[in-house]
Amino acid sequence: MKTLQWTAIAATLAVSPAFAAQYLTAQQAQAVIFPEATAFKDASLQLTPDQMRAIETLAGLPARSANWRIVSAWQGDKLLGHMVLDDVVGKFELISYAVGLAPDASIKDVEILTYRESHGFEIRNANWRRQFVGKTAADKVTVGDNIANISGATLSSQHVTDGVRRIAALAQVALKK
Repeated sequence: MKTLQWTAIAATLAVSPAFAAQYLTAQQAQAVIFPEATAFKDASLQLTPDQMRAIETLAGLPARSANWRIVSAWQGDKLLGHMVLDDVVGKFELISYAVGLAPDASIKDVEILTYRESHGFEIRNANWRRQFVGKTAADKVTVGDNIANISGATLSSQHVTDGVRRIAALAQVALKK
């Protein structure tokens, strides 16, 4: 009897295979987003409480963190823009991505760095990511409005879109030149 119970317990604890794909490192992403750059410099920042409130107002989402991992891209002494590194939860696991921003705070590119879910990897599709290009915090980037949802990747689509919207607000508040 105990053997049957343990077999049933072991079957319910069986873990589905882990899925993870690293598509780009941060260094590779910066080279993809800013191929013309001759130098990259750490530009990470810590937001003030006022900046966090401004981001929440613009994005319509919690600012989530005061600390942001940012790299600035340069061509000689000309600022080409910034790359912001972030993570969001897909359905269960983290999705690591990078958002390239022009100096005017518009979105230049979105790259998926690491995808750890078993489903929803379609967010890596270039056509889906291209929807963000040119958008700013004023565009109120949202799934179902100006960003298409991906069937089978609903949560990944939603959460990455929310993250990009938050980064667009961050760019408007703290990075726009």
